[in-house]
Amino acid sequence: MSIFEIIMLACFGAAWPSSIYTSYTSRTSKGKSVIFLGIVFIGYICGVLHKVYFNFDWVVLLYAINGSMVLCDMVLYFRNLNLDRQMNL
Repeated sequence: MSIFEIIMLACFGAAWPSSIYTSYTSRTSKGKSVIFLGIVFIGYICGVLHKVYFNFDWVVLLYAINGSMVLCDMVLYFRNLNLDRQMNL
């Protein structure tokens, strides 16, 4: 466990609720990159796997929470993409 790892995850974790809120209220996929979200999600999955296989401690929960928020933002992206397509019909 590293204090720097904890601070990094806490800072990233503090940013995701704002992104999720914006995705939810904007109701558009414009300005979002699902590729970026996917890359970040893969990074969190790798962080969880590293903790599980090599250095298991409670910090794995921070990775899982952050990954869950990214996944939520990805789901909202696809919802908003669908809404964008409906508006353009």
